[in-house]
Amino acid sequence: MTLSLIAIVVFVAMAIEAVIAARHDRALRAGGAVEPKDDVYRLMQVAYPGAFVAMIVEGWVRGSQETTLVAGIVTFLFAKGLKYWAIATLGERWTFRVLVPPGSIRIVRGPYRLVRHPNYVAVIGELAGLALMTAAGIAGPIGTSVFLILILARIRVEERALAER
Repeated sequence: MTLSLIAIVVFVAMAIEAVIAARHDRALRAGGAVEPKDDVYRLMQVAYPGAFVAMIVEGWVRGSQETTLVAGIVTFLFAKGLKYWAIATLGERWTFRVLVPPGSIRIVRGPYRLVRHPNYVAVIGELAGLALMTAAGIAGPIGTSVFLILILARIRVEERALAER
């Protein structure tokens, strides 16, 4: 039951975020934003939910591990809070893709005054939190590491796109 509830919470939140990102994507493109050709979005689009699925499957196969459940919930909720703070701060500029509208300036308020890329910190926190919740000792570190590599590549694309605008 616990893993089913965890999966529902994770994927409902992901679906809600996808709807918000799509709405922002349309608005940004209508305002003249363009997407860099070398973004790693397509890989991220598979790796992000894939890492969550792998961790949930590993948790199901290994059985319940209550010892890390609370730490995982706290980590996941903290990460979601940071992510939603970043989303609220960016407003319409937050999306899954790198889309920089003409005349953009770097955001330096909200969590962006503390951390340059709080959304990405939050995503790693989400992955780590789920790894703890599901006691995914294999899929957790692998999925989080793979996604961290994609995030680092994404940051380079994002930084370059901001500098070009």
